[in-house]
Amino acid sequence: MKGGKSNAKKADSKLAVNKKPAKATRASKKAAKDPNKPKRPASAFFVFMEEFRKQFNKENPNNKAVSAVGKAAGAKWKSMSDAEKAPYVAKSDKRKVEYEKLMKAYNMKQAEGNTAAEEEGSEVNDDEDGDEEGSDEEDDDE
Repeated sequence: MKGGKSNAKKADSKLAVNKKPAKATRASKKAAKDPNKPKRPASAFFVFMEEFRKQFNKENPNNKAVSAVGKAAGAKWKSMSDAEKAPYVAKSDKRKVEYEKLMKAYNMKQAEGNTAAEEEGSEVNDDEDGDEEGSDEEDDDE
């Protein structure tokens, strides 16, 4: 029975360890996304990728790797001059202007919704200033 007592101490020390509660997952910490919010516009590179992907897939029909398309597009984008990139930058800028218009409209709609909710909330608070009717509601709960 060598070491019998030392094993018992180790087992007791393991039981005495306070386990921390499970951490909240990353997804539960994030606020819910609004499905009505406009999506951000694609950058000039991703506008280029839309066209390049179609062309690359026609030239390489047997290629199934997404990474190969990305690597080829990145290499081509780096080798392009500013003049060659200009049409993609222009399309990207056009999409960005449209996105900004949509975001202004979205933010205005959100602001209107918040002010309407605040006004409704203030009306409820006005009723609780000590009127007799408010006390009747409290008696009903008991």
